[in-house]
Amino acid sequence: MTMRARFDLLGSACVLALGSGSAVMAQATPSPVQIDEVVVTAQKRSENLQDVPLTLSVFGAKQIEQARIVQVQDVANRTPGLSFDNFPSSQPRPTLRGIGSSDRGAAGDPSVSVFVDEVYYGRPSAVAFDAFDVERIEVLKGPQGTLLGKNVVGGAVSVFNKRPTLDALHAGAAVTVGDYSRFEAAGFLNAPVSEKAAVRLSLSSREHEGYTKNAFAGGRAEDQDTKSARLQLLLQPTDSFMALFAVDGTRDRMNGDARHVVQLDPSVPASALWKVNGQRDQYFAENNGRNDRDTWGARAHLSWDLPMASVTYIGSYRDLVYHYAEDFDGGNPTIYALNFKGGQDEKSHFQSHEVRLSALPSSKLRWVVGGYYYSGDTDRVDTLFGDIKSRPTPPATYAARDRFIQAASVKSYAVFGDATWPLTDQINVFGGLRYSKDDKDYALNNQDSTALLRASTRYAINASHDWSKLTWRIGGDFSPSDDVMLYGVISTGFKSGGFQDTPSTPTSAVTPFNPETATLYELGAKTMLLDRRLTWNTSIYQTDYQDLQVRSTRGFDTVTTNAGKARIRGLETSLDARVGDRVRLAASYAYTDGKFLSLFDRGADRSGNRMTRSPRHKLTLSPSYTQPLASGARIEAAIDGTFESKIYDDLDNNEITTRKARTLIDARLVYDSPDGRWNLSVWGKNLTDQLYRTHQVIFQGADLAIFAPPRTVGATLRWTY
Repeated sequence: MTMRARFDLLGSACVLALGSGSAVMAQATPSPVQIDEVVVTAQKRSENLQDVPLTLSVFGAKQIEQARIVQVQDVANRTPGLSFDNFPSSQPRPTLRGIGSSDRGAAGDPSVSVFVDEVYYGRPSAVAFDAFDVERIEVLKGPQGTLLGKNVVGGAVSVFNKRPTLDALHAGAAVTVGDYSRFEAAGFLNAPVSEKAAVRLSLSSREHEGYTKNAFAGGRAEDQDTKSARLQLLLQPTDSFMALFAVDGTRDRMNGDARHVVQLDPSVPASALWKVNGQRDQYFAENNGRNDRDTWGARAHLSWDLPMASVTYIGSYRDLVYHYAEDFDGGNPTIYALNFKGGQDEKSHFQSHEVRLSALPSSKLRWVVGGYYYSGDTDRVDTLFGDIKSRPTPPATYAARDRFIQAASVKSYAVFGDATWPLTDQINVFGGLRYSKDDKDYALNNQDSTALLRASTRYAINASHDWSKLTWRIGGDFSPSDDVMLYGVISTGFKSGGFQDTPSTPTSAVTPFNPETATLYELGAKTMLLDRRLTWNTSIYQTDYQDLQVRSTRGFDTVTTNAGKARIRGLETSLDARVGDRVRLAASYAYTDGKFLSLFDRGADRSGNRMTRSPRHKLTLSPSYTQPLASGARIEAAIDGTFESKIYDDLDNNEITTRKARTLIDARLVYDSPDGRWNLSVWGKNLTDQLYRTHQVIFQGADLAIFAPPRTVGATLRWTY
């Protein structure tokens, strides 16, 4: 399509190189043994991945399908430097290069943001996308404050859905069956309605029964029942103008997560009231909780090529209704004298508008300028029920209801500009600026509480604050040959300030925590070697953080504070190699050394501690072998392995709340029909059935944890036309 520029692939030489993520995607393949071209839009223009002076990982449509990348957690398992934990499963918490946020309050923000078709998803529970009929997923590492704006101090995950095409009628369908009564069905239809218009409909349904049996109340937890739909209309009346309109929606109706007491802290007297239950397949909760979500949105993308520049507008509106309920202690009144349950109810709607003017593909100077506006309103109720007795005595009465009612309104404005100038055929310099301003209004009260579990008094407050920041980047790249690019970049990022979601005092409620800022220093190299049969990218970096927002829980009290200083040093390297025309090997490694240089948490000095939810080492290895058959069909066998070292979950680096090192093995066997229209994949995930935690918290001397899914197996049949 003429609205997208394509750049020629850089050629071949030999240098030890380095840079970012596993990238597997392409359209045209120059040779059966060469690495395919990867086109990305990380800099708001279409470019070859090897030409982009950033560290990013890319997953293409074929890899997403065959490796069963269906949710954000699947992306994290295959991306160096990225991790997700789900608390709850419908509110994923991404951490990238050691930076993440667990603040889900109405007046809080993420540190690693998710974008779908260039639309910012401003609420964690709004991150509901089904990776079916997806073109690619880009993971950008480090602060992206110039082009993407606020709340990308750690980086960004960008999902791009397949668009309608005008060329011909296309259709596809996929059916999956597996253990845990898994049944999934998905399909798409791309239909030109004229020479200048086309529609694309994508539908998906995913269901499976719960992974964990409730041995007390019956039923199962951690099931799935998700329905998704997306309808797009493409209008291209001329070669210079394109309009794309889309609506989408997702509906979840599921039970909650299973909480387990996995170990005790004997130094806390209340630990004697708990019983350890470390079994993955069962728990003993009073109820199975709920995890319900309805979200929908509309989007418009307009693009117009003028004689001197291109104009782009992207506007969106999204709506969210969310309910989560959990038996927090994972037990029942026949076991515990302390019984707690709770949850959150949220209604949010937000909109965004971006207008940008950019250089035409033929321009020597590649530039973009634009303006951005975002507004959102969130009403959120956070409730904790408690039943406190001297000994286990059913039934639980839950006479203590502690409730915080939050209402937040945010308005964000930004203007930005970025340019790349070729000094010579081999040297480019680039830089950019962005000015951002946030206004937040916040109302909070706990007056509907029957007992005060998290606050010292009843109160109702109203607060407002605004923050502004100028972020920038500057750098250059040098290509000594067609196959090698060396680059260096300094970039900054900004995450907005906010307000506490469940503060203990009215003073704490009206006192905002400060924004956090980041400065990244990065050197990298991107190479294609051995006649384009090997791509090897590496980067080394240091990120300096000021006023890093961190969150800690003590008893019932959870607060967000600003760390004085934090520093992250790391290295990321990845390669993708074709060994002959049948063997392919992709591998990546990330070393992340994040430390708090200065942090005082409620009077305790945590300086020198490692940053939370970030493994020091992460290694992925994905070999595959393809066997052609005489009929023209082919069979592919592939393995995806991931190793992740120990993770600390708390600021105090408490050994009780560490996650042990773990290794995950996924595998698949794929049959492709001679005509390429049918595809059968037999697959398995977590084949060694590793038992590992995705979330945990210390409460009254007990480590309450949620486990990751167990081993799952299944088969997927795909058809395309």
